[in-house]
Amino acid sequence: MTEDSPEPELYDSLDGQVALVTGANRGIGRQIAENLHSLGATVFAATRSITHDIPDEWEHLLVDVTQEGEISDMADEIFQSAGRLDIVVNNAGVGGSDTDIVSEPTETIDRTLATNLRGPMLVCKHTVPLLLQTDGGRVVNLSSGMGALGGEQSGSSPAYRVSKTGLNGLTAYLHGEYGDEGLLANSVSPGWVRTEMGGENADRSVETGAETPTWLCRFRPDSPAGRFWQDREPIEW
Repeated sequence: MTEDSPEPELYDSLDGQVALVTGANRGIGRQIAENLHSLGATVFAATRSITHDIPDEWEHLLVDVTQEGEISDMADEIFQSAGRLDIVVNNAGVGGSDTDIVSEPTETIDRTLATNLRGPMLVCKHTVPLLLQTDGGRVVNLSSGMGALGGEQSGSSPAYRVSKTGLNGLTAYLHGEYGDEGLLANSVSPGWVRTEMGGENADRSVETGAETPTWLCRFRPDSPAGRFWQDREPIEW
């Protein structure tokens, strides 16, 4: 950590706290949900299909993040069931394509932006009021180094790259708009992880990819926010 980014104070236990994880049925999202449950949180696991295998100990919500009505109903159900919300992990997303913007189908562009950027924006639209009712509510956005403006923006996946750059913009906006009210919004790059999206040749395990997002979920009030993180260190946007 640096002087501009002090060491955060962490919750050792999340007993009594409530977390929402989108795309929680597999990969990094599922591992984050498992970690938060192990820390004592009540976990609401949002997935697109009721047939997805979710542990009985979690609250299973049927949510397609491209559908605002389902997101609104999700927020209402969390409030009616738990009466609070402390953590939102925007994890649901779709991957990139091995093509450039000239060749990428418009339907792929629309689907990617709808899922990876519009979806998290709508989740925040409907959950931020709940997060602001608790001291130090947290938003953790699962981003990617492929969306970093400081990196070389070439090598396929145009819609995916732009969606993750936009997700970082959402994090910066949330911090600017609600940081003074106690909201802690952060982006995180989990790295290249061996998931269905990342592929079997990725250099990180799911457990490693979920470590820093879980760590961000443990931030106490007044911890660093409005940052982009990887391996528990801030990185350039």
